[in-house]
Amino acid sequence: MTAKPKVAFYWCSSCGGCEETVVDLEEKILDVVAAVDIVFWPCALDYKYSDVQAMTDGEIYISFINGAIRTSEQEHIAKLLRRKSALIVAFGSCSCLGGIPALANLKTRQAIFKRSYLESPTNVNPEAVLPQTKSELDGYSLTLPEFYETVLKLNDVIEVDYYMPGCPPTADNLSSAVGVVLEGKLPPKGTVLLPNKSLCISCDRNETKPDDMTIKEFKRITQIKADPEKCFLAQGIICMGPATRDGCGYACIKGNMPCTGCYGPLAGADQGAKMIASLGAILEAGEEKSIEGCMANVVDPAGTFYRYSLSASLLGSKNKEHR
Repeated sequence: MTAKPKVAFYWCSSCGGCEETVVDLEEKILDVVAAVDIVFWPCALDYKYSDVQAMTDGEIYISFINGAIRTSEQEHIAKLLRRKSALIVAFGSCSCLGGIPALANLKTRQAIFKRSYLESPTNVNPEAVLPQTKSELDGYSLTLPEFYETVLKLNDVIEVDYYMPGCPPTADNLSSAVGVVLEGKLPPKGTVLLPNKSLCISCDRNETKPDDMTIKEFKRITQIKADPEKCFLAQGIICMGPATRDGCGYACIKGNMPCTGCYGPLAGADQGAKMIASLGAILEAGEEKSIEGCMANVVDPAGTFYRYSLSASLLGSKNKEHR
């Protein structure tokens, strides 16, 4: 009898939503468990790092790693799983692109610690104690993971075989990927396991977009009652659909909320730059003051255009020194 392929799941700097995707397989997870042997999943099962270290190199068939790399521990385990795994999937936008954690790259480590431990209104820290990588107290030594200066995407620290962005990817995305792997129908390494087309192509609101669309100002979704049938951009609401990869089933748009871009850019594109170019083509503005007025409701440009992809962007690639 042939042994079942071994599978691992691990999270780094993430919110846990990608782990929820595994749970959201619902009854399909029984098919997955029947087909594979889950040998490492700290979120759900009591496995230790030592269990992975004891395995032979390449013993794990495939590891799904979600979350960005922010600490030395996360980098260490990512490298360990790379050595022990035949295949690595960057699972979720944090792993693929840096995700929301990478917005912290707009601040320094010092500024983050200062705000979190010294200035936060809910903190009481009269001695101004900050986390230290190594501490000595009463003859005991304590070592914490190093907190890096920069949030990195997974392929900044290890070689990644396949990518599956999303915040989080859907259960259908995961089910399809597992099916492809188990059937041996693997695409070329480096492939994003989702369609290379924009979300707008699948969105049923695309048909409501005027052929010659122009907008005079941007509106926030909280400022107007959005038409549930009409293209968000035609209503002056920024929707990241033109610059975002398809594959999510546009659940947000079906809930009358604009796309925020969690599936990341299409191949070879900078998501923020692509979206800004798209908006520039439809924005009806002339002089500088007019443009400033149009942009007044874009209160967080970085969070709007690079919410999930800063580490994979032209801006984010400027600094990869994390120690």
